[in-house]
Amino acid sequence: MKRIMVVDDEPDTEYLFSRKFKKEVKAGQIEFVFAISGQTALSHLESSENISIDLVISDINLPEMNGLELLKQIKEKKPHLNVFILTAHGYDENYKLARESGANEYLVKPIDFAKLKEKFGDLGLINELN
Repeated sequence: MKRIMVVDDEPDTEYLFSRKFKKEVKAGQIEFVFAISGQTALSHLESSENISIDLVISDINLPEMNGLELLKQIKEKKPHLNVFILTAHGYDENYKLARESGANEYLVKPIDFAKLKEKFGDLGLINELN
């Protein structure tokens, strides 16, 4: 089973991801881990008690530290971990900063879950379910 961490302080995020990937979760292909802040995400990633994470999807606007700072810290500690940055602001200066800091993808809200599902497939996180 692959584990995807979603870092976002919006309350409906967990519901949306759980609903949109219901079949994949039920089939045991993926499991989501949710964090409401960058610090919570880092604590989880650093804890030896927690099972490894295969992908991090982080909103850019977070309390305590923004998604770009989280990205930098993740890439310093786990350079091979895939990180997708999520934003409501489109392709602006943050896009350039995210790419320079090692983001694998830069996604714009509202999330296109069909495209996100394709990206999960490209990374080998899920297989196509009928």
